[in-house]
Amino acid sequence: MKLKLIFIIALSSIFLMLSSCSNKEDSAYYEQYSPLTYHNSNVQDEDYSNEDYKHIEENRIMDVLTSPLSTFSIDVDTASYSNMRRFLNDGNMPQPDAIRTEELINYFSYDYNGPTGENPFSITTEVAPCPWNEQRQLAMIGIQGIKIDNEEFPPSNLVFLLDVSGSMNASNKLPLVKDALKLLVNNLDEDDTISIVVYAGSSGVVLEPTSGDQKDKIIRAFEGLQAGGSTAGGTGITRAYQLAKDSFIEGGNNRVILATDGDFNVGVSSDSELTRLIEEKRDDDIFLSVLGFGTGNYKDSKMETLANKGNGNYAYIDSLLEAKKVLVEEMGSTLLTIAKDVKIQVEFNPAQVKGYRLIGYENRLLNNEDFDDDTKDAGELGAGHTVTAFYELIPADSDEDIDGIDDLKYQNRENTGSNEIMEVRIRYKEPTGDESKLITEVVNSEDLTSNPSNNFKFASSVAEFGLLLRDSDYKGTASYTHIIETATASKGDDTGGYRSEFIRLVKLAKELDTRESE
Repeated sequence: MKLKLIFIIALSSIFLMLSSCSNKEDSAYYEQYSPLTYHNSNVQDEDYSNEDYKHIEENRIMDVLTSPLSTFSIDVDTASYSNMRRFLNDGNMPQPDAIRTEELINYFSYDYNGPTGENPFSITTEVAPCPWNEQRQLAMIGIQGIKIDNEEFPPSNLVFLLDVSGSMNASNKLPLVKDALKLLVNNLDEDDTISIVVYAGSSGVVLEPTSGDQKDKIIRAFEGLQAGGSTAGGTGITRAYQLAKDSFIEGGNNRVILATDGDFNVGVSSDSELTRLIEEKRDDDIFLSVLGFGTGNYKDSKMETLANKGNGNYAYIDSLLEAKKVLVEEMGSTLLTIAKDVKIQVEFNPAQVKGYRLIGYENRLLNNEDFDDDTKDAGELGAGHTVTAFYELIPADSDEDIDGIDDLKYQNRENTGSNEIMEVRIRYKEPTGDESKLITEVVNSEDLTSNPSNNFKFASSVAEFGLLLRDSDYKGTASYTHIIETATASKGDDTGGYRSEFIRLVKLAKELDTRESE
């Protein structure tokens, strides 16, 4: 078993290097910084029992007559995908609650048309037959944020808040943190300001605000860090936000970047205490990026909560390849917010739709009245970001029963003469604004197609993978074989090799999943 797992990991690393490299220089880079560089070779002994994941109660089918509205916040986090990859590369199926399907889908960029008007993002919609349930339809909502060249970025005021406690003393934790952040620093210049705050038993400032062109000084500060002691995360957060506020750049990108395994155990450490602390700080227009590291005592639920409440995003860094993706290739979407408090509300027409189910976003659901309430927090959209959501639809003429309350006396599905399937409404605020703006898009029955785009096909294959990993009650006829076929056919221009890697991971999960054979 040990040899088999090591072989799987080695083969995975070689595949990623070959699919991502185009010349000898790139090949040397990927060989040096492949997942194996920071990997624990004793994968068969890995203990996941101390890892913490929030329980996810899967969204159910809703009756349009009784629940015509569906409201949720966007989610641009990608941590669940790279964490899932870590499980599979270790030779283990991921825990179901470690799978947030929307984060799997949104790990990938899609080729949606960009915005053309005054709004910072565009909306794309498609409806097609549901791949895993032939009696249903699948509706896709895609958002494309405006793309901004790195040369046009506003100046950044970045405060690195680094966990140097004893729990970070592993090769895939603090050493990887240092190497990852060096990649980001190498892409900053004299207009940017960098500070470093560390915390263990207590917190302290390792690097006062420093110009981004003093790279040697910044890197020396990283190199001097060592892990040890307990974890007083709350005091570190307070100090980092104060430093960011003191160096605030008007019109700039002001952000705290927290790198940790989430194992806070001294001082302010409970989820509720940390949430209140973060909520107090976000009103200063300082955003938060949370980078998760490590394995064994990884506290996913805590880091997701911090990012959600801190006007930020959350990524899991399992290798320097992932750090390069998050902090270099997608630097704009990770670090530059173009719209905040982005909410989606969909109203379904009972003449066309009998029932619906939102796939994923369980941790991002909002009350319907929250949509128009500008005091309610929601997710942030970064420059160039794509966000994708799927609804599984039961057509109005379906004989399928929907569990729920008894039929209502005065509600009916009589045809209103409208061919509209649903109306998509999106509210957002400017990055430093207080009042939201509204965008709407109507989806008609004529939009239903039997030949959807490659965007739809690939994204739906990722959604189908999420259903299998979670062993969903709604997985229908989903299968690893179908996912591989669909993803392969719709892979398109696979810049970076991420889609090829996805197909490899599906094949790996197919071998590891012993719940049932196909």
